Amino acid sequence: MMSLNVRTWGVPFRIGATSYVIEAGLVENAMFLAPYVQDMQLVLFDLPSGPSNLPDEATAAQLAEIGARSDLSYTVHLMEDLQSVCSDRCDSEQCESVDGLHSSQRSAHKVIERTRALSPWAWVAHLDGQSAKANNFRPDMMSEWWQQAGRAVRQVCRWTGDAKRLAIENLEGYPADLVMPVVEQTKASRCVDVGHLWLEGCDPTFHLHIAWKWLRVVHLHGVSDDPVQGPCDHSSLAWVAPLALDGVVHLLLCRRYTGVVTLEVFGEEDFWSSLEALHASVCRFVDR
Repeated sequence: MMSLNVRTWGVPFRIGATSYVIEAGLVENAMFLAPYVQDMQLVLFDLPSGPSNLPDEATAAQLAEIGARSDLSYTVHLMEDLQSVCSDRCDSEQCESVDGLHSSQRSAHKVIERTRALSPWAWVAHLDGQSAKANNFRPDMMSEWWQQAGRAVRQVCRWTGDAKRLAIENLEGYPADLVMPVVEQTKASRCVDVGHLWLEGCDPTFHLHIAWKWLRVVHLHGVSDDPVQGPCDHSSLAWVAPLALDGVVHLLLCRRYTGVVTLEVFGEEDFWSSLEALHASVCRFVDR
């Protein structure tokens, strides 16, 4: 019978979920998840003249208290894909004013300051690859894009205080290892989103091996077969063939991965069924 508390599973990594498992705020989700998982990924929004769930000082203090009491760590997803409009001097010195930076960097600074009290395991970021995609990732154009992305990442790493606490995630629609040159030059970490790789028809174990030296966060979610919309990710792991799921989970277990694995699904039904599928994979590793 499955234990609902992942702390009893004996795995080397921390298993987490998102802050949208129940239809409530950040604190309510943390309280709901704390008995079952070891990490919660804060999925944040801050709409102009609209709703925002960015934690204020009191909310951050409540989250920190829940974390300390319950062995619940946090990962924080930045809100905007990072890019830079700064000059090269920002590679070597702090920009004098946040106001002069690209909006994505200003947004990152705001999120980091609002969540610093949580001592997050990682802040997770996307890179804005629209310009590279528009040029069909032409090799003669990529050097400039990697430099621009590197400037943005270096600036954000200054705010995290440790480059390893900024984890750069792969996105669907882009080459799976597009971000690796940026990670290598900035000493940031990697977030490998396995669900995005499955959606693209890629073998995630291959890309986990490539990213292993920098790997800090893994996102796990299934790809459902919607008859209207077609393949849809961020679905339950119940959609994933056991052999495919085992390829990922057993690699993490064999290599004693010690980072965070986030079940990046939204809603109770997908959370519980994903937890069950993950536990079944862990049991198959133990029993083999």
